Amino acid sequence: MPAAPDQGTGGFDRFVPIRKSDIVDALLDEPAFGGEAGREQFRRLADMLAAICHYDYFATLERLRHDYYYFNPEIVPHAALSAEQLERLYADLIRSLDRILCDANFEPLGHAEIGDAHRRRPVLRVEVEAEMTDFREVRFYRRGRHIEPFEVADWFGLRRRKVEAEAYDDVVLVAAMKSAAEIGSRRELRALERRKMRPGSVLLKRFRNIASGDLNALFPNARVVMSSADKLFLGVPAIAGGVPILINIYTTITVLFLVLGFYIGVSATVEDKDMKTALAALSGLVALGGFVLRQWIKYQRQSLKYQIELTSNIYYRNVNNNSGIFDSIVGTAEEEECKRALLAYHFLRAADAPVAAAELDRRIDAWLLARFRVAVDFKAGDAVEKLDRLGLLRRDDQRLAVLPLDAALAALRTAWNGLGSGADQPPR
Repeated sequence: MPAAPDQGTGGFDRFVPIRKSDIVDALLDEPAFGGEAGREQFRRLADMLAAICHYDYFATLERLRHDYYYFNPEIVPHAALSAEQLERLYADLIRSLDRILCDANFEPLGHAEIGDAHRRRPVLRVEVEAEMTDFREVRFYRRGRHIEPFEVADWFGLRRRKVEAEAYDDVVLVAAMKSAAEIGSRRELRALERRKMRPGSVLLKRFRNIASGDLNALFPNARVVMSSADKLFLGVPAIAGGVPILINIYTTITVLFLVLGFYIGVSATVEDKDMKTALAALSGLVALGGFVLRQWIKYQRQSLKYQIELTSNIYYRNVNNNSGIFDSIVGTAEEEECKRALLAYHFLRAADAPVAAAELDRRIDAWLLARFRVAVDFKAGDAVEKLDRLGLLRRDDQRLAVLPLDAALAALRTAWNGLGSGADQPPR
């Protein structure tokens, strides 16, 4: 039976990788309902809870769009702000992103963890470098993990083999560019211009199914460098072919300079044999130049091949960019909150007596493993708080219970009517 990979702290991911609709259908198959009437009430409860979560997260979506406006690289803000105002707005943006990504069960990744994963990578054959000093700040967030098979080339592409590596289901990258005042050279400014990035802007990207060792390749300034094996593969033939040419030229180079001196008027005479030797030396120099050029073309071709490999590996895994990620992230956060609240409500309602939060976690963990064959570390704290805010929860000291379905539906109607003038009628 498959299990989620260990996080290094002894636990599993909090993310529940099951669609809300599938969880609802699975819960409706449980024997806790008295009949079709009870199932219909639970469907209505699920719809109303989803509508309330959607309404709650609308304000979050608007706040994210507002906070990101002055940092979006795709637009030019209509108003100029002071450095102090931009600093305050940047802090607001990072807080908003942290909050919504936490709600969607994303976890931050440290740079040390990224570097360690890259050193252990079994997937890409290329070396990838990313200069951190090009940015003000770079943040990574990940959600969900699984083991994925990859095909790796060995022996300079002559053999291919299958390997398994840990991959992240979702990865979000936040890359903040330096402001114009922080950029110390024209080279950095030109690099930003080539990438169509404004100084001070913030690049947001979301990826799917990224091997843990490939995170370095997601940096906006990631570049391919030749590995030691490739340098050896190209360098040894260059030395073996170039040294004989250099030896031959070395013995005749003085004669070549003598002939050149004659043509520019430094030497008075030159003998025929010296002319022949000079022509041989010149031919050797041309051969050496051609050899060097050929090796350089090989190097560039190999680099280009690796760059294409890197780009294709990342291109098809990119989901959204910049403000386009907000709808998908808010949608996943909204669904996470809703399905966790539904799970908590159902298992509290199905219990014979009030249960402690830790016992509720264990029951939901066991049900998800048995029903969907996924191992998660379900934490009921946020779900319990949601049920409490909506008036569905009852506490008995440290033990928890919920209202029956008919009373819960009435409480949700009251909560919906209190959302605002635009939400006077609950769904269904």
